[in-house]
Amino acid sequence: MANPWTGEAVLVLDGAEHRCKLTLGALAELEAALETGTLMELVERFEGGRFSTRDVLALLVAGLRGGGWQGRAADLLTVEIGGGPVEAARVAAELLARAFALPKGA
Repeated sequence: MANPWTGEAVLVLDGAEHRCKLTLGALAELEAALETGTLMELVERFEGGRFSTRDVLALLVAGLRGGGWQGRAADLLTVEIGGGPVEAARVAAELLARAFALPKGA
């Protein structure tokens, strides 16, 4: 179970739950992977619905690594993501939102 107060989300890979979290190190890795000027550009793309599958994949890899996962982006190409691409995008957006805001009701 994820703890939204610490920015966690859950992603299911091949039937197993993995905690994801955008730590400072994971955010730095994400920024380098996306080759964007700032993370705010990424936030704006998600808010505007202009994100790419590359954005989703990079966010998931960063979040998984922040949660302790030792895999690489290539590893996600061969796993079954619970809920498919729609759930992958939802978890990616949730991670990004939780990294920069308190949970609802805070």
